[in-house]
Amino acid sequence: QPCRAIYIFAKKNRIPFELRPVDLLKGQHLSDAFARVNPLKKVPALKDGDFTLAESVAILLYLTRKYKVPEHWYPQDVQARALVDEYLAWQHTTLRRSCLRALWHKMMFPVFLG
Repeated sequence: QPCRAIYIFAKKNRIPFELRPVDLLKGQHLSDAFARVNPLKKVPALKDGDFTLAESVAILLYLTRKYKVPEHWYPQDVQARALVDEYLAWQHTTLRRSCLRALWHKMMFPVFLG
């Protein structure tokens, strides 16, 4: 889900990027090569020259600032911007957790019940 948000945001705003798929089921995110990009060994990760970021919300905010996206994505007004920040924090701790829980149940219950 966090990777998808960054992907859609970058495509929608015509931000150039090179997508490098990471096969989580094969443990590619646990490799030493991937750890050099993201020491947390999680996706998504951003590498921009020598600069790296390892958190989806930080990546989104970085892209809004570097590429000066339209105001409706990340407003200049401090209160409007705070509302966007509030949503980003909320979705990260609430929406994602619920989606992950649903996915976990969908994947694991057949194993335990089968």
